Amino acid sequence: MNIETTTAVEQLTAALDRRGRAAARNSAERCIWLEACGYPGLKLLAEAFEDPVQDTALVRDALGLDLKNVSCVFIADKLADYIAKNGRTFLRNVRHGLYLLPDSVENDYGIGCPIDPSFALGGDRSKDPYAEKLDVAAREGITVEDALWASLTD
Repeated sequence: MNIETTTAVEQLTAALDRRGRAAARNSAERCIWLEACGYPGLKLLAEAFEDPVQDTALVRDALGLDLKNVSCVFIADKLADYIAKNGRTFLRNVRHGLYLLPDSVENDYGIGCPIDPSFALGGDRSKDPYAEKLDVAAREGITVEDALWASLTD
């Protein structure tokens, strides 16, 4: 099924709100951003809902932050705020780290693993490697798997 990105964000936000998710709109926007860029945002979201633990305190230790394998689907906002306030940090035991990518691109900071060869690590980027993909998705919509979409939005 092909769906317009704004409509997808609205429908997914409403579904996440019905499930009682805090920051539902931000999670929906990240999910659709990932889908627009060719990443499995919906699949990761569905997997995250199966996790028994969906939040963790962010407490820095000598090695950085231990995310305890809690999905970044649900703690991406918290992590973005932490990084904005505290700067660079090492993350370990990361689950669904792709959900950190949209904020990293938007705020132009590097992430410590090679998620995509077109995403430069370290230094300054001369352009946003995802802008073209996002523009195409905004014009043409995104293709989502019907059953997966229905499982998340019903």
